[in-house]
Amino acid sequence: MKLIPIDDLDTAVAAVESGRLVVLPTRRWYMICAPAGDREACDRVFAGKGRARSKSLALVVPDLAAADDLFIVNSPARRLAAAFWPGDLALVLPWRNVRSGHALESVGVPGALVTVDPGPLGMLAARSRVPIAATTASISGGNSIDTPGPAITPAEVERFVIETGTDVAYCVDGGICPLVHHLTVVDCTGDEPKVVRPGVVHERAIQMAVRGVAPLPVEGESGPA
Repeated sequence: MKLIPIDDLDTAVAAVESGRLVVLPTRRWYMICAPAGDREACDRVFAGKGRARSKSLALVVPDLAAADDLFIVNSPARRLAAAFWPGDLALVLPWRNVRSGHALESVGVPGALVTVDPGPLGMLAARSRVPIAATTASISGGNSIDTPGPAITPAEVERFVIETGTDVAYCVDGGICPLVHHLTVVDCTGDEPKVVRPGVVHERAIQMAVRGVAPLPVEGESGPA
């Protein structure tokens, strides 16, 4: 694995487009990425993490418009996306065309885990000609004193790569990830959205957004795309 700076993101884009694995930082922690339509590449992610294939990877899309092309985005999901994308929220959305879902089954069928990231991960998704599947750079179920959880520094990414033997081409160096917490996951496949995994975005904020109350802007961020 080679460490590269954020301003060399095109190198990571080229690698993932060719079927290789790359790791990128987010505000939460480092994420290992693969081309979502490449089953063999995604299998390497599942194998490295020791993760069951039934537990989907996240599909990182550039913006809500891209999600609209692939998924049925109902009114509550649209409010949540408008409030928190790009950001620390993932939505479980039903595919418009189940055949498309099976072509990208690593991110879930009949519902996929979809997110828009505000940092390098989102930039990768926007620049790549292939859809991006991502998950934390960590061994599944590995939270302990010896294995504290997903990597939040390049050194921890390197330890994950060495311990698991995962063939990662590049890690984009984003320093220390400050939040050290999960994406909040909301299931929007039914009429009523349900928080299925708590995370950075609080459940009260989810409820407010579904009711149509806009969140306060975060200083230094441009807001939803």
